[in-house]
Amino acid sequence: MENGIMNSKFFYYKRKYTSFVMMSLTFIAALAAVIPLVLIFYYTVSTAITYLNLDFFIHMPKPVGESGGGMANAIVGTLILIGIGGVIGIPIGVMTGTYLSEFGNNKFGFIVRFLTDVLSGIPSIVVGVVAYTMVVLPMKHFSALAGGIALGILMIPTITRTTEEMIKLVPHALREAGLALGIPKWRTTLSIVLKTAWKGIATGVLLGLSRAAGETAPLLFTALGNRFWSTKIGQPIASLTVYIYDYAKSPFEDWNQQAWTAALVLILLISLISLLFRIITRSKYKTN
Repeated sequence: MENGIMNSKFFYYKRKYTSFVMMSLTFIAALAAVIPLVLIFYYTVSTAITYLNLDFFIHMPKPVGESGGGMANAIVGTLILIGIGGVIGIPIGVMTGTYLSEFGNNKFGFIVRFLTDVLSGIPSIVVGVVAYTMVVLPMKHFSALAGGIALGILMIPTITRTTEEMIKLVPHALREAGLALGIPKWRTTLSIVLKTAWKGIATGVLLGLSRAAGETAPLLFTALGNRFWSTKIGQPIASLTVYIYDYAKSPFEDWNQQAWTAALVLILLISLISLLFRIITRSKYKTN
């Protein structure tokens, strides 16, 4: 009897100790994932916050040797490039993900899924070179359109795979209920499945936009950059990432500080896009 009680206590404390160890390890792993992000954000904010003011958002860059100035053209240019990329990448990504989830259980679906995975692993600079060859050279000049196309291509794999996985999470009972009512499969997918998976799909769209907003290499081969105010998609256009690249390697201290400020603005811009998407999806979810 006593041996049984001792064994029970032994296994109880063993399970408790094992549980504590595993919880501690997972906590340490989570902390290790968060610490780099916190350090990056802290260092960026502490370095750039003193130079972040209204002038940075409404003024143009100043010539070398003149202090102050801003990156209004780069902020607007970044939004334009993300917008063009979104117009291209979001519909293609969502429709491709929908096809793979609902109709892609065949050889063609396997090929599309494989090529999407390959595209997600291709370096962004390669996409920039391809866009340069297929868009910039025929147009004979750099342009915001070429940059938007490159960013749109980079968005497609992320949005496609996220859309596919989110649609797979929709219960089959909803599909069967629609089909039982005599609704065609395409309409069931459009009106029921996509509507149910809307929140997860929006998260994938956000991830795609965030990746595009932080790209530099493709824009060096496509949009190039512009030190003047330009909003025409057929002309070279400024962007925050290209300015960060140019200013960070500059020997001028003022430009280095502006590069840090641009980095902070880019982080805030991505955070704002994330916040807006969460507000929109939350209100849409509650309405549904």
